[in-house]
Amino acid sequence: MIRHVAVIDIGKTNAKVALVDLTTVREVTLRRVANAASTDGPYPHHDVESLWTFILDSLAAIHREQRIDAISITTHGATAVLVDAEGGLALPVLDYEFSGPDDLAQDYEAIRPAFAETGTPRLPAGLNIGAQLFWQRRHFPTDFARTAAILMYPQYWALRLTGVAANEVTSLGCHTDLWDPWQADFSSLVDRMGWRRLMAPVRPAKDRLGPILPALSRETGLDPQTPVFCGLHDSNASLLPHLIADRPPFSVVSTGTWVVSMAVGGNKVALDAARDTLVNVNALGNPVPSARFMGGREFSLLTDGKPQDWSDADVAAVLARRTLLLPSTQQGSGPYPHHAARWLAAEDVTDGQRFVAISFYLALMTATCLGLIGGDGPAIVEGPFARNRLFTRMLAAATARPVIASEAATGTSIGAALLATDRGAVGSKGETTKPPDDLAWADYARAWRAAVDAS
Repeated sequence: MIRHVAVIDIGKTNAKVALVDLTTVREVTLRRVANAASTDGPYPHHDVESLWTFILDSLAAIHREQRIDAISITTHGATAVLVDAEGGLALPVLDYEFSGPDDLAQDYEAIRPAFAETGTPRLPAGLNIGAQLFWQRRHFPTDFARTAAILMYPQYWALRLTGVAANEVTSLGCHTDLWDPWQADFSSLVDRMGWRRLMAPVRPAKDRLGPILPALSRETGLDPQTPVFCGLHDSNASLLPHLIADRPPFSVVSTGTWVVSMAVGGNKVALDAARDTLVNVNALGNPVPSARFMGGREFSLLTDGKPQDWSDADVAAVLARRTLLLPSTQQGSGPYPHHAARWLAAEDVTDGQRFVAISFYLALMTATCLGLIGGDGPAIVEGPFARNRLFTRMLAAATARPVIASEAATGTSIGAALLATDRGAVGSKGETTKPPDDLAWADYARAWRAAVDAS
């Protein structure tokens, strides 16, 4: 019986290994390390060897305290790995924030599929995996020719753990240009570029790829029959428990470096590719209207080195003065990709008031994303922003719907762990915030929208 699942969770900012108890559906252990891109080599890339050391050390340390029964994997999106015939890297794992692929933007535009085919908006830098591969093939033809398989990032770690090469739809369907969610097959780009033969076989997220390799069993102390599951994209990992247990309509807001909003059973709307809406593919293989902005990165930049304490008096002052932060702190993505951030009525604000306004800004950006995808019903917030009461209350005010702040420290880990069981998940657990009775909150949201429209 599988009870304790170690989840390898590689986020853009932090890498984590969590131990999830499937009996209580809770994390019981969490190890974390900063995850910064390396700038040596031909282009900025992920330091997979340092991450690998962290993963193995964490598995060994956790297993010494509590037996690990299985391993699952979840990672950030927009990341592909080119492996050679021996399973090594044919090229470094490109950091999607690297702007190099923009150099070939015109050529790539000429061959990429339409939004109607893939649900993928055209994004800058390496946020479209197709653009990454196009750029790598053009600039490093000899190394690219050594590629024996193209893997999505979760399945790269599965390969290192089991020796089995696979791909999976939640990562393939995450604004890559590589997947047609309506046909459940690779897009026309893959065939146009001759990449289909390189794509590792597509396996369901909950497939048991195999036991860990014998050498890893010896190094970590894990049982040599410890199973490893295929894994999935992190935002879709946050969504999975709710797909299993909650009744539509609802939305899930997965917060981390990116704030990704996903609507299930919502209102039918036409997605606007120019505003960073997209079609994700969930772990069951179904299309999911989604929208996102780089909210976690914005929060880090806006609060860096500044106090994060606030008081009710700070909230009252921000609501009364209409101190507004307008989008976008991180340009190039999100619902307002070409707007330059600016403050209104922010003269002489205190640190506490500034933090309140930042939290409100992030909530209002999230509410905008939910509107763009037809979100309906409660919004379930996963990840760090679930612990920000200013964020959850303003999100409830702006959407006029309840907001549930998930209790899980890392919603992605819970979802990834559920791949290892056929038992149903428990429903959404956490504090529910209803729209405030104080009309000043809704008035503030309307004022923010009006100011954004005017700008």
